[in-house]
Amino acid sequence: MDRMNTEPPPVGLRERKKRAMRARLSDIALRLALERGVSQVRIEDIASEADVSPRTFNNYFSSKEAAIVGGATIRAEDFCGILKKMPAELSLHDALRATAIELFTEEPDRDWIARARLIRSEPSLFAEAAKADRSIERTIATEIGHRTGNDPTSHFTPRLAAAVTIAAMHVAVEFWLDSGNVPLREIVGQIMAKFHVEDIAPAEDRKDYHLAPSDRGTP
Repeated sequence: MDRMNTEPPPVGLRERKKRAMRARLSDIALRLALERGVSQVRIEDIASEADVSPRTFNNYFSSKEAAIVGGATIRAEDFCGILKKMPAELSLHDALRATAIELFTEEPDRDWIARARLIRSEPSLFAEAAKADRSIERTIATEIGHRTGNDPTSHFTPRLAAAVTIAAMHVAVEFWLDSGNVPLREIVGQIMAKFHVEDIAPAEDRKDYHLAPSDRGTP
């Protein structure tokens, strides 16, 4: 796999509309959950407020929990878009640290904070967020694979780097929610400075452990 550091393709009108609808459904789901409690919210309620059918809702989210969680998870597409723009000469750790800091350049808004706190207090939402994290981890690992010339389906190192980075951001968010007196981006930067993700040589230059096609399985 070749090392790549290209600009992300522009987002088309159709994709922008889909993202806007996804964000609207998630915002409505959060508001209703805060007003009524998670157990008292139905998919039909969310769809009705958004003026769409339940079937349309299901095109965007598999459950009300997924909709509520939607806006609070680490946004893989945003993270990968920033990482793509990082100079190729940066070490992997420095690129990941700079990306994580830039992801939180602006402090989260009130809705983001309310959603994050709700996830911590509701087991069903916490489980949904954990499920979303697995998908996010795979997406970020793929981008790390592009950057380093390693396929994460056959080499574990991009997946490990992604998992450690996500864990660090979660610790930062949890600490920030509990303290609230230090900008989140500063906490992210400090935590990312407490460990080091080693550079990953391109696969053809390495002899460490990798999975042969017959050994691959679902993690």
